[in-house]
Amino acid sequence: MEDKIFLLVKVTIKTTHSIIHDAIQELQSETVLQVSSTPNVEVLQTKIIELNTKN
Repeated sequence: MEDKIFLLVKVTIKTTHSIIHDAIQELQSETVLQVSSTPNVEVLQTKIIELNTKN
């Protein structure tokens, strides 16, 4: 069976950015994500769903 699931990640940060949205954008663009397969689950694709923080 093939399906999509969403895994949430909680990240606590300390930043020199004066605008938190800049820190979020930096993390979204610089993060490398790895989710490994298990004996019973084959990971086909991973993607960070970007939070649009600016208009």
